[in-house]
Amino acid sequence: MGIIGIKNDHNTRVYTSKIKEIGIMTNAAEEKVKKFYSTIGWQTEEEITEDAKRFEDLRENAKQYVSKCRLRVLRYIPNNGKNILDMASGPIQYKEYLEYSRNFKKRYCIDLSKKALDDAKKKIGNHGVFLCGSFFDIFLEEDFFDCAISLHTIYHIDKDKQEDAVRKLIRVTKPGNPVIIVYSNPHAIIRYFLLPLHFLRKIKKLFGKIKKEKKKETCLYFFAHPIRWWDRFRNLADIQILPWRSFDSTFQKRLIPNNKFGKKMFNILFSTEERFPNFFVKYFQYPMIILTKRKAKNNTN
Repeated sequence: MGIIGIKNDHNTRVYTSKIKEIGIMTNAAEEKVKKFYSTIGWQTEEEITEDAKRFEDLRENAKQYVSKCRLRVLRYIPNNGKNILDMASGPIQYKEYLEYSRNFKKRYCIDLSKKALDDAKKKIGNHGVFLCGSFFDIFLEEDFFDCAISLHTIYHIDKDKQEDAVRKLIRVTKPGNPVIIVYSNPHAIIRYFLLPLHFLRKIKKLFGKIKKEKKKETCLYFFAHPIRWWDRFRNLADIQILPWRSFDSTFQKRLIPNNKFGKKMFNILFSTEERFPNFFVKYFQYPMIILTKRKAKNNTN
């Protein structure tokens, strides 16, 4: 397997703007993710992806709230820089995602899906560098990026490899600069309310009242570590954990109606998340992890 690198003042290896396919994956979790997004995940109907249909709240009353949640990431991205890494960029499918690299010269998009990168390239063109393959197989130089982002991706990596992925993100980011990760809280309080529903669904399946679905062929691997798991990176980075969003789309659509009252509920929810961040990190669905890489201490004799 060839090594692909980044050109800078100290290195002559070069990335091109062409989409490259790199490495051979042997990891089952990655294979599941690749299969989903190489078959149906990025298929579009009326410019809406299958991914968005399954995992996003696309209702009119939710648009403002969802947009503001996505823009929370932008608060912690540096105001300017040369290179930003977007790990598992997908097709950069939402307009807010385009904002993340607006003040950077290059956006390095890494993804398992060539289609996703083809679509991303249509949106950002020469602003992007596009690398198709496993994040683990792609060589990236240490201390190269001014920022790294990874949204809804780490929990789709095998639970025993997630730490390696985060450490690599920190390693390739410059000291003093952030790695921003949107993750999932396995102890979100809403999960406990849904347990009876999951149990009831299993009972119905046993009695044949729910037809078997073909999701097994295209299901995504998922495993989320508890919030305290992130403490293992404190020797490498200063850690700040803030709320990104309170609910997954399924429960959000069940809980908040698609009308004017629902829109008011979203406004109240957002302002409450802002006011009580620690509470929402501890008890709700999606935290945003900001890892600011520590600067190396100078050795003085």
